[in-house]
Amino acid sequence: MEKAKTKTIFVCQQCGRESFKWLGRCPNCQEWNSFVETLQAPVRPAAPRTGLSATTPQELSKVKDETGRRIAMPIAEFNRVLGGGLVPGALVLIGGDPGIGKSTLLLQVSGAIAASGGSVVYVSGEESVHQVKLRAQRLGITGDRLFLLAETSLPAILDQLEYMSPDMVIVDSIQTVYIDDISSAAGSIGQIRECAAALMRWAKPANVPVLISGHVTKDGAIAGPRVLEHVVDAVLYLEGEQFSTFRILRGVKNRFGSTNEIGVFEMTEKGLKEVENPSLAFLSSHEEPAVGTAVVPTLEGSRPLLVEIQALTTLSVYPPPRRMANGIDLARLLLIAAVLGKRTGLKLATQDILVNVVGGLRVNEPAADLAVALTIASSFREAGVLPRMAVIGELSLTGELRGVPQLDRRIAEAARLGFDKCLVPRLYGKQSPSASGIQVIQAGTINEALRAGLSQPRKIANEP
Repeated sequence: MEKAKTKTIFVCQQCGRESFKWLGRCPNCQEWNSFVETLQAPVRPAAPRTGLSATTPQELSKVKDETGRRIAMPIAEFNRVLGGGLVPGALVLIGGDPGIGKSTLLLQVSGAIAASGGSVVYVSGEESVHQVKLRAQRLGITGDRLFLLAETSLPAILDQLEYMSPDMVIVDSIQTVYIDDISSAAGSIGQIRECAAALMRWAKPANVPVLISGHVTKDGAIAGPRVLEHVVDAVLYLEGEQFSTFRILRGVKNRFGSTNEIGVFEMTEKGLKEVENPSLAFLSSHEEPAVGTAVVPTLEGSRPLLVEIQALTTLSVYPPPRRMANGIDLARLLLIAAVLGKRTGLKLATQDILVNVVGGLRVNEPAADLAVALTIASSFREAGVLPRMAVIGELSLTGELRGVPQLDRRIAEAARLGFDKCLVPRLYGKQSPSASGIQVIQAGTINEALRAGLSQPRKIANEP
């Protein structure tokens, strides 16, 4: 019988598409120069099936409920994003830009679990044990019951895990480990898929949570997109602006909890520090609001969060005026500017409009529409927003204000932080929202909101 030969194929490192020849651009994901030559081992014939399988079906009503067996993390913000703690046997992926703090966060989690009495194996494929030791000393981690393993061969790693039987495993990072039986290089689509699957097959029967870090591409997606994310149980992203000290841990997939929660940290010399009151972190330090600023209570999962939005309008020196958005969707900014120009008469066609969210946070919900519109009008008219007033509302194309969910919780958070006024959409036929110690001002249209929310409204030379 002739022995099967190994074939050479080309695999896209972005989407996993295979081709028998090299292509400059992937027909599937349209990425350039993403095909890498890979050796494909011959397919072995399947062995004949004999007897029963190793696993047998179980009746759903007789399966034990183990939802309460979560491992509570000593870091509260990390606990919040995970949905209350780590589930035994879960495979959790943490992604983020280079230098954002993934390794720091994982080492702090390892140190906290070890300090509480659990044993942790920290597998480092990028650093030696001495380099990890230097970072641990900077973070103030003693290292008792925290075992370091500088290894990239996954079979050797699994052998050590079987021998030690730890309470938690950290793999930093998944792109550095490899399996000898796969001919492609570490970090390729095949290696990432098989290494993640092998870790999952070990973690589930052992009931040991495994946390792995992943590199991201230039577009911000984890390298080997969807190939890796489909295998794991939870995907968390560590985000933050390049020159900001704040880091946001956001869940985008969680089989055991909500994906709407966020954790807020601050990067310090001692590592990532939990931010107990995130609302204060994303508000500017001035006591009285300046022209072109407004505060909006947003919701990140179950947490109300007060965020300050700033806008600046200036006469454009180029024929097409610029629209720049940092922290909000640019398409949303274009929509709000169009509604302001059409429904309020503000001549914004010759104005550059720049909008920024303080603190590097990103706001995606429509509840911030009214705050963005108010700050743009405030900057254009040179009239400040009323002092100590929060703004909530969604803006429609007709210029009407629409209600937002959980309005009472947003107003209560604004009142807790010392705001005495809150501008909200008028709720027709519904009970008016209220909170102790705060005045609720209702407006039905954007014109009513501008009259109620801006102090010293006056016309200037470039306004009709």
